[in-house]
Amino acid sequence: MSAESARPKGIALSDRQRIAWLRLIRSDNVGPATFRDLINHFGSAEAALAALPELSARGGATRAIKIATEHEAHRELEIARRFGARFIGIGEPDYPQALRQIDGAPPLIAVKGDVSVLHRPAVGVVGSRNASISGAKFAAMIARDCGRAGYAVVSGLARGIDTAAHRASLDTGTVAALAGGLDQPYPPENVPLLEEICEGRGLAISEMPFGWEPRARDFPRRNRLIAGMSLGVAVVEAATRSGSLITARLAAEFGRLVFAVPGSPLDPRCQGTNGLLKDGAMIITSPEDVIEALAPLSQLDLFSAPVAEEPAGNGSDLTPPDDSDRARIADALGPTPVEVDDIIRHTGLPAASVYLVLLELDIAGRLHRHAGGMVSLAMGD
Repeated sequence: MSAESARPKGIALSDRQRIAWLRLIRSDNVGPATFRDLINHFGSAEAALAALPELSARGGATRAIKIATEHEAHRELEIARRFGARFIGIGEPDYPQALRQIDGAPPLIAVKGDVSVLHRPAVGVVGSRNASISGAKFAAMIARDCGRAGYAVVSGLARGIDTAAHRASLDTGTVAALAGGLDQPYPPENVPLLEEICEGRGLAISEMPFGWEPRARDFPRRNRLIAGMSLGVAVVEAATRSGSLITARLAAEFGRLVFAVPGSPLDPRCQGTNGLLKDGAMIITSPEDVIEALAPLSQLDLFSAPVAEEPAGNGSDLTPPDDSDRARIADALGPTPVEVDDIIRHTGLPAASVYLVLLELDIAGRLHRHAGGMVSLAMGD
């Protein structure tokens, strides 16, 4: 499993494209899924940026959409450069191969540290912030042995289990996924650990802007990075309501292996992991259990789908739907998530027209996107 042989192919963004991509993902109402649909429809980020005001107006927006300026994009790139970081696009060679395959993969990630760690198969190790001594010790054993077996260890820089996993894999390669910007690590007490990671054989990764202080709702997004980058996720200790369980659920949705360490029924920190085992997670009582389960996967070319890139040409030449078509699509939506294929069947309209109207509603802030590609109208519409 050499890093060089595992390195995927890809096409580097030009400086102009990187500015346009950064502007697009930083604009109002443009998330990863919306970004992908905009690129697919318009052919480039520049064309999508030019179309945003009209899309927003046709979608029924009540105020002008805020579009990130070139100055703002250049400034963020300069901040990243001074910080020793850089941005990697989803179609570029250094983008994590497994992450690019998940639903809603971030179009751009900011990274700082040893990028070669992203070319290796990865395992996530997560668990309780209030870890027991034995839990932290076992997490360190998993991270250390998996690192020695050639895996990068991915975790979230939190207290407890995450900290133990990162420290145990400092010498072999570890990735810290952050909920805020790279310059806003949390918790503050782990800033020295993050510096060790970035100055050694590890890496910090985030999809959030520089200067972004993490909020509660940003941590599930961070957990998605951990699950998406990993072939499997090991949960060492987790309470019934735990961010680690979100990571495990996302890993299962992405088709990754989910491992759980059994614990005492009397320990609240083990209720979540014991629940995972009841739901079908793989039981692990030694690091070898993880390594043996991952070994067949790490030898396969599981993520060789074509990389994302801006297609040649000027994008779609589809004639925009008329107002009656827009009304039919909007009327077919409600607060309950539905599949796009169901909207197409219900309205009888061409798929391209439906997707374009959904984009309009999305850019106008009137659409919610859900797991599995389902959509619903935003409350109040």
